[in-house]
Amino acid sequence: MPFNPDPQPTYQPDPQRYHDGVPYRTVGHSGLKLPVVSLGMWHNFGDDKPLETQRSIIRRAFDRGVTHFDLANNYGPPNGSAEINFGRILDEDFRGLRDEMIISSKAGWDMWPGPYGFGGSRKYLTASLDQSLRRMGLDYVDIFYHHRPDPETPLEETMYALRDIVSSGKALYVGVSSYGPELLTEAAEMMAEEGCPLLINQPSYSIVNRWVEEPGDDGDTLLEAAADNGVGTIAFSPLAQGLLTDRYLDGVPEDSRAAAHKSLSGDMLSEENIEMMRSLNDIARERGQTLAQMAVSWVLRDQGRYGEQTVTSALVGASSVEQLDQNIDAAQNLSFTDAELSAIDEIASDAGINIWAQATKSKTREK
Repeated sequence: MPFNPDPQPTYQPDPQRYHDGVPYRTVGHSGLKLPVVSLGMWHNFGDDKPLETQRSIIRRAFDRGVTHFDLANNYGPPNGSAEINFGRILDEDFRGLRDEMIISSKAGWDMWPGPYGFGGSRKYLTASLDQSLRRMGLDYVDIFYHHRPDPETPLEETMYALRDIVSSGKALYVGVSSYGPELLTEAAEMMAEEGCPLLINQPSYSIVNRWVEEPGDDGDTLLEAAADNGVGTIAFSPLAQGLLTDRYLDGVPEDSRAAAHKSLSGDMLSEENIEMMRSLNDIARERGQTLAQMAVSWVLRDQGRYGEQTVTSALVGASSVEQLDQNIDAAQNLSFTDAELSAIDEIASDAGINIWAQATKSKTREK
């Protein structure tokens, strides 16, 4: 009698996921809500990680009410593999659950050779989204982003391409990433005139990377410019590429992102930065949190004139279910005392980890 291995167990989501899971916040001036913690697939979902580990992480996220899954055309490695792997898991595990999920993708950085595989042209954005949909096996994404400013393409071309992508039904909403305050304002105003509001802005933001809180040339911070224009903000890299964790307090582990040279270079792990992490870790312990949990809570804190609506969601990655659970648990304590915030401000300084700064500076305004 031939041996037949047991089939992959059919996934049954936790029936309590919306009762016991993470809270949700409304995105800008829209009817869409996102979980305060979203799962980002920048790392850990390419072909360098086991598919079954990815499957376990995505299942666990959904079981805890994390309905938003954030991708981009070039996530991997290699480019495109995160979307392929995610699409396979969608087909095998989440068939029938698509309407409970928010799936986003992006285009803007290098994706394929030649002049049409980078930037913000209609040609690139349209072709890239079509490729992303094929890789994931989807008819549409919920959110499609222009991934970075493009100094060589008129803002009108990029925004009108996003408008037409929504009109085509291939995306329900559109957003931008790594735009500065002036360019974001122009983009939002342009899209409002077209009757296709810009939904969301995705900048890097963390305790040690606060550029979104700094006033631009017109006096508004990026956080203020987004909220003033009805645009939601979702923060990526709230853990500063892994620096704001306990992984590097006593050296560089062999299996870490820094050891693999993935967006956290050795010079970011200076003794000054590590000492800063140790001091921040002391505050986190006093709060009953890990350093990573405090970092996620901090970007989601009640701040400025828009309170808890200033940042809609924090994008976190995960290499294991255990790490995912720790990050999601940050949502259990999003409040800070004035003393805690003052102590964090006294300790924290810019850690030099904003590797997207030149993209932002490449185009600050159109007019």
